Amino acid sequence: MTTTTTNVTTQAYGWFSRTEAWLDHKGKGAWIALMVLGFIFFWPVGLAILAYMIWSKRMFSHNKHHNHNSAGWGGCGRRHGQFRSTGNSAFDSYKDETLRRLEQEQQDFESFLGRLRDAKDKAEFDQFMDERSRVARAPQSDDDTPSDDAPKA
Repeated sequence: MTTTTTNVTTQAYGWFSRTEAWLDHKGKGAWIALMVLGFIFFWPVGLAILAYMIWSKRMFSHNKHHNHNSAGWGGCGRRHGQFRSTGNSAFDSYKDETLRRLEQEQQDFESFLGRLRDAKDKAEFDQFMDERSRVARAPQSDDDTPSDDAPKA
């Protein structure tokens, strides 16, 4: 029973791997066509193919053939020190300076937003304290004492 299970698993994996390799060989267009057909015939299949394409990074790769080691602009959170040199020292220094300037602008903007949030919080707190002191200064009416306008029993 163990050999049968192993053979079935190998055959299913082999079929999947062969299909995946064939689609990779045909390019991103084949993957998209398969996904569209999946949505047309049975939408969960199309959704599963889309999820697989995103998970395996096939959706956003720039190469005709999928390559896990592709270096490009697709990576998130990269800093300028992680980009490779182009070999042109003038362009590399311009790129480094521009990225440094953009990072400085981002830090300045984030600190501006922090100051803006602090000012808004202070204004809201001051408004709350003003309302609270206004309520405390207002004359309080006692419901237990009879008023002069109320009829006497």
